[in-house]
Amino acid sequence: MIDMSRPIRVEYSNALYHVITRGNAFQDIYLDDKDRKKFLDWLRKAVETYHLICHAYCLMDNHYHLLIETPDANLSKAMRDLNGNYTQWFNARHRRIGHLFQGRYKAFVIEKESYLLGVSRYIILNPVRAKLVSHPRFWKWSSYRATVGSVCCPDWLSINWMLSLFSKSKNKAQKEYHRFISEGTCVEDPYRDLTHRFILGTPQFVHWIWKKTKSSEHIKEHSREERIVGKPNLQELFEDISTKNERNEAIVFARFLCGYSASEIARFLHLDRSVVSKISRGVYKKIKKARSTT
Repeated sequence: MIDMSRPIRVEYSNALYHVITRGNAFQDIYLDDKDRKKFLDWLRKAVETYHLICHAYCLMDNHYHLLIETPDANLSKAMRDLNGNYTQWFNARHRRIGHLFQGRYKAFVIEKESYLLGVSRYIILNPVRAKLVSHPRFWKWSSYRATVGSVCCPDWLSINWMLSLFSKSKNKAQKEYHRFISEGTCVEDPYRDLTHRFILGTPQFVHWIWKKTKSSEHIKEHSREERIVGKPNLQELFEDISTKNERNEAIVFARFLCGYSASEIARFLHLDRSVVSKISRGVYKKIKKARSTT
């Protein structure tokens, strides 16, 4: 039986993600600074290999945060390599076996123009919220110090786009970014605006993603806890549908990504529920088959 409760993961060119990966059973994934340095080396290799744009990162003891852009729509491949390579190295070094990370990573799709800065601040302030330091400048294992210019910025870390939002002058922009981060402890969490459990953006952005990812090559499996709960309007999802194939793809999007039930979709389309379920299974099988041959 196909697990119809498993929603889909969306990947598309130039998508921006806030990625969170936690240790299995909340265990630490870095035991010392050598582990952290090696992880950053694997991150560098992933950025270079998969042409990622890393805007920000923060390594905590039992999890990490990345703000990653994917020009080549390849987040899943990049994360598989990053986590897999680090796990193998970590296990060999510490003479252990088994999973290091807790299942799948979480990946929030971020509307870049509206939320990149807020999510960056959220990531950078993790050690402060955890009461590990009083200010991110005291936390060695994040991108903050490189972004403000207090340490050399590695080639694989992309800070210019974010700084350009503050000023054309890099020096002035870094000072403004420092102020922006410092004021963040008194600012509300950007995820208060999260109406979709893995999309942080406006309703227009959610609709744009649907338009962008209608074809099956953009569809990936998505874990249940990351499915959309603030559902875009079915009217929007099914507008401009002119062929049966487009309708069927829209049904899959609404069912697995947006979390609509077969009954809800059937009522909207004036179809029998069994028809919607059959379409869902059929298209899902095609997607799975296409993925297994790539």
